[in-house]
Amino acid sequence: MRFSQRQASVDGAVVIITGGARGIGAKTAELFSARGATVWIGDVDADVAATTAAGIPRYRAAHLDVTQRSSWEGFVSDVLRESGPVDILVNNAGVMPLGAFDAEPEATTDLILDVNVRGVLNGMRAVVPSMVARGRGHVVNVASMAGMIPIPGMVTYNASKFAALGASLAARREYAGTGITVSAVLPSAVRTELTSGVQLGNGLPTVDPDDVARAILKTVRTHAARTSVPGWVAPGWALVDALVPEALQSAVRARIDDRRALTTLDARGRSSYLQRLERQSKAHGAQYDSEVTR
Repeated sequence: MRFSQRQASVDGAVVIITGGARGIGAKTAELFSARGATVWIGDVDADVAATTAAGIPRYRAAHLDVTQRSSWEGFVSDVLRESGPVDILVNNAGVMPLGAFDAEPEATTDLILDVNVRGVLNGMRAVVPSMVARGRGHVVNVASMAGMIPIPGMVTYNASKFAALGASLAARREYAGTGITVSAVLPSAVRTELTSGVQLGNGLPTVDPDDVARAILKTVRTHAARTSVPGWVAPGWALVDALVPEALQSAVRARIDDRRALTTLDARGRSSYLQRLERQSKAHGAQYDSEVTR
């Protein structure tokens, strides 16, 4: 049975999930596959993605650099050739460097914006036109509650997730009536490598990748414009931001230490993720240089 937007079932659907080698993406791929979907995970770490995909039915992995439209073209071409038209796109790939804004290297700024914003735009450009032509399709952009709640130590990351949410809501309106729905999922802090070395809890709602995966799957049924994880966080924050004076918000934030991304990061606990980010940043810079000089 092919994917239908009138049904919560994804049995028979062809699904692309970016950043699927680990964390939220891997758990989402497992969930969709278990529900009968053919799942393609794209990740810059193709070897890790292939290991993740091994032994799981209807589950394939390939290299994908979400920041490069040419990479998207090759990836989607493989999907179309082997599995057919794309029914669902989950733009999940993201990076989260933390620290003082005025000390952030330009290469890090570029990486955050290119992966977290350009990656979302590239993904929609790669699949939405064919979805419109078929009159059906569903896009889920994994943003973050950092796309609604500003947090010290995350200036560029906040900017990228505000942008991802805005792009999702605007695309949703632009494609209304075409059979295409666009949803944004906004997790709170998630227990993945992205938050390694970060002091979680203490007023900050924390969830597991499985929780986010279930929320992503749920959007196939609800088609909600935005879904936070936990579900109460987004409406709760909207109410607080509208009604609570900034001075009182600041007092509460100080009490729960909302500056922990600046002051209490565990460098050793975060070292593995930072090393991977550094490798990705260098590769991204080299790719940019080759494009400029081509």
